[in-house]
Amino acid sequence: MNGTPTGLDTQVVVDRRVLAGYDNYLAAQRTVDGLSDAGFPVENVAIVGSDLKLEETVTGRMTNGRAALTGAGSGAAFGAVVGMFLGLFTSTTMSFFVLVLWAALWGAVMGAAFGFINHVFTGGKRDFASRSAIVAGRYDVLVAASHMDHARAILESTPGPADTMVVAVPPSAGLYDPAAAKSTAPAHPVPPQTRKMRCCGSARVASRGL
Repeated sequence: MNGTPTGLDTQVVVDRRVLAGYDNYLAAQRTVDGLSDAGFPVENVAIVGSDLKLEETVTGRMTNGRAALTGAGSGAAFGAVVGMFLGLFTSTTMSFFVLVLWAALWGAVMGAAFGFINHVFTGGKRDFASRSAIVAGRYDVLVAASHMDHARAILESTPGPADTMVVAVPPSAGLYDPAAAKSTAPAHPVPPQTRKMRCCGSARVASRGL
C-alpha cells in the first residue's frame, strides 16, 4: 500500500485557464453551448462568477390589502394540496372535489388573515414587495489547460455571442492552492526599530566575545 491519500477530503487541483469573460451569464452559457455543439468535451469546462452582489428588485407597494391577497393565494394553494391528499381516502369523486374545494377555501381564509396580521405588526417598516437574487459582475469560462488549444480553436472558428468582453484573458486561472500561496507570500517586513535593536544586540554579543 502506498501513502497516497484517497479519501473524500483530498483536494484535486485542476489547472484551468480563462477562455473568455462576459458581463452576463447568458453569454457565457452560449459559449459553452457552442463548444458542446462542436463536440468539445464540456466536462472540462466551468463557468465562474466573480464580484458577487445582492440585487433586490422592488416589484410594488405592499399594503394591508395586498398582504392579505398574497397570503390568501399561498393559503389556497397549500389547502388544495392538503385537500387532495385527504381526498385520496374518500369513496366518491364528488366527495374528493368537495373536500379539495373546502380545504382551498379555508386555506385562503387563514392565509389572508395571517398575511394581514403579519403586515400590520411590521409597523410600516417594509411597505414594499421585492424579489432578491445573487448576481455576478463578471462570468469567466474556464477550460482545463490540456484542452485549451482545442477550445480556443473552436471559439475562433465559430461566431460568438455579441456581448462585451469585460476581462482580458490572463495566463492562467484555477483552484486556490494554499501551499503555493504560502510559499509565494512575502515575509512580513521588520520594523526599523526592531532591526536597530537586533543590530545593537549582535554588536554587544560580539564585543563580549572579544
